[in-house]
Amino acid sequence: MSTRVLRVGLDALLVELDDADETAAFHAELQRRRAASVLPPVAEVVPAERTVLLDGVADPDALAAELTGWCVPPLRATTDETVTVPVRYDGADLAEVAALWGVAEDEVARIHSATEFRVAFSGFAPGFGYLTGLPERYRVPRRAVPRPAVPAGSIALAGPYTGAYPRSSPGGWQLIGHTDTVLWDPSRERAALFSPGTRVRFVIEGA
Repeated sequence: MSTRVLRVGLDALLVELDDADETAAFHAELQRRRAASVLPPVAEVVPAERTVLLDGVADPDALAAELTGWCVPPLRATTDETVTVPVRYDGADLAEVAALWGVAEDEVARIHSATEFRVAFSGFAPGFGYLTGLPERYRVPRRAVPRPAVPAGSIALAGPYTGAYPRSSPGGWQLIGHTDTVLWDPSRERAALFSPGTRVRFVIEGA
């Protein structure tokens, strides 16, 4: 694993990695060490597609030197609880996705719901998680023309990611279904249902 550690401001570090898999593994190792109280004090850990930001670092220079010497194992399946999300696979772009995959429309639901996903990182809107797990052959492009408003709860695909819109917003992802599950609720102890590292399973509603 190749890591590049950059200073950001007075008390933050930005760790750059080669790809999304390395980033997920590095983030998991940070969380493991943090839970075991062997990671130096860090206020916040924020993963993205190919970077991890460590903010509120007590001694950035010392931690930077430590991070570059880490031997990080590949990401492994865990026994952590999986969030289950019921989905109606009736999205506006279901037929287009089926054609891109070369399968029948009901096969899109079967393939998608048979996949275990992991939230790689969050962004775009509060509660919006970028979920990985679908094999590369199922990647689809974004829509040529984004929609001005995507309904809250929409389940969508773009590139290597699955996403679920926590609220109505513009969006250019391919819509394959919808869930009534509340994805973002500031009144909950954990406002975002999908946080980095969470494992997610979509299930066909009524099946």
